[in-house]
Amino acid sequence: MDGIRSFYVNRSFTRREALGLAGTLALATALPAWASNEIGQVIDVKGDVMKTQNDIETAVKTGAPLVNNDLVATGKKSFASMLLGSETKIIMGENTEVLLDSFLAEQGGTIELVSGDMVFDRPEGTPKIDLTIRTTFGQIGVRGTKFFTGKSRGSFAVFVEHGLVEVKSGETLRKVGPGEGVDIATDAKTRSLFGGDMSETRKWGKGRIEEAYKSVGLL
Repeated sequence: MDGIRSFYVNRSFTRREALGLAGTLALATALPAWASNEIGQVIDVKGDVMKTQNDIETAVKTGAPLVNNDLVATGKKSFASMLLGSETKIIMGENTEVLLDSFLAEQGGTIELVSGDMVFDRPEGTPKIDLTIRTTFGQIGVRGTKFFTGKSRGSFAVFVEHGLVEVKSGETLRKVGPGEGVDIATDAKTRSLFGGDMSETRKWGKGRIEEAYKSVGLL
């Protein structure tokens, strides 16, 4: 798992480096312009939370602004909640890294769960957005919902509280509805090159749901 995690972190920085000298020269002018480029803010912090942008790492406090290409990371026994746009909330568990790859308020974009556990929460009744969440073991297509994704009982899992998501791992695609979850194998012996073996959708019991939400500090 450590090797996979390192690959994703390095890939994040590779995207930055691909901007070349322009990215370096833009740093000085980008900082004053952050207010106009903000996609959201950190609304709750517990413990040690860091943010990396243009290879510069800073400690995060409640109210910190967020822009695209921020890599937000929580430490041990640390949690963070981010509000993107006016309605989309990302709740991070401990030892979790989330890359805000490209997000446009109230429209969607791409977010990467580099490692750890998170809950995506967009209230019922709000306009749908087209968002993709990339993970080590596959990708999740989101249009407006609340769900957990991360480690659960030995697997990488996705559980939907309300709404509908599409989970794709390798050549397998599952539509996961309210109260349902899927598990994706994380063992190297069973995981294919392009994703893990994914279970059928199944209803989750109260105990497993509580375990998942506790992992991100919600219970």
